Amino acid sequence: MTPPDANLKKQERSHIGPLIGMAAVVIFGIGIIVYWMGEEVATAPEEADTAIEALSTEDGVSRNIEPAPAE
Repeated sequence: MTPPDANLKKQERSHIGPLIGMAAVVIFGIGIIVYWMGEEVATAPEEADTAIEALSTEDGVSRNIEPAPAE
């Protein structure tokens, strides 16, 4: 609990720097994530040649899957 004689205005002034710093770090982190996702989308292959070659089913049997023909 806060003591009854606390000077809240002084505490607000002394905590503004760290709060701005934490906000800057959060914004920087979000920016890095957005940049990373943008690079992943930009460098994605044009066609779906990376189709899954084998799909494991519930019975554990691996089956080959052919990609759909291009239209």
